[in-house]
Amino acid sequence: MRRRTLLGAGATVATLATVAGYRRRTAEEEPVMPAAPAGEQRLRQLPSAARGRTVDVYTAVPQGHGDGRGLPVCLILHGGTKRPADYAGLGLGRFLTDAVRRGAPPFVLVGADGGGLAWRPAGADDPQRMVHEEIPAWCRRFGYDTGRMAAWGWSLGGYGSLLLAEAYPGFVRAVAAFSPAVRPDDDVTRQAGLLRGTRVGLWCGKQDGLYYDVRTLEKELPEGKAAGSYGDGRHNFGFWSRCVPDAFAFVARSL
Repeated sequence: MRRRTLLGAGATVATLATVAGYRRRTAEEEPVMPAAPAGEQRLRQLPSAARGRTVDVYTAVPQGHGDGRGLPVCLILHGGTKRPADYAGLGLGRFLTDAVRRGAPPFVLVGADGGGLAWRPAGADDPQRMVHEEIPAWCRRFGYDTGRMAAWGWSLGGYGSLLLAEAYPGFVRAVAAFSPAVRPDDDVTRQAGLLRGTRVGLWCGKQDGLYYDVRTLEKELPEGKAAGSYGDGRHNFGFWSRCVPDAFAFVARSL
């Protein structure tokens, strides 16, 4: 989400923003990033039979933990825009180190490109199967502990994380979902009972168009919401970046 720069003699940014037809960002909408350094981050290109193509695969290890061998895994399921190539720029590696420095047990982040299918199969392209079958195999090759896994996603990725946990009970210990793109009559909400035994954290901004649908999902969770919060914010990384420390602490406890 890049800020546009508008230039013009004698015109204010606010005026130009109005003429251009978009709203100026407030301070709350700007993403925040911790001062902690990133550890090892890698972007690999690996062939996915489930998706029928080569996909970008991002991995991050907290600083001070080498290549992450033996650490549990938090899977990343992206939303409709950002992809693994964007994760380093979003500061995910820095947030990971920051979480460990705050006392969280260390874990690694792993996320592959699921395309624009909301983590559901479409013909021969099956990003959910990639996450369930191929990513754990890749993680074992990297030396990570796939006996302890969680999932984290935002927007369509939050929906996809919950859908994954419902489709394969016990596959992940916990799901951290930021503004998941759920509806009261969709599969995730209707089948929320399948999340029994999986810890669920929900974070959503009160000014997000999905806010009331997320609250409806919360009421359907068989064991209630294990973590998360609802604060002022919209459907963007300005709000979500402020939720990452809480979500990573939740993930670490669950693993």
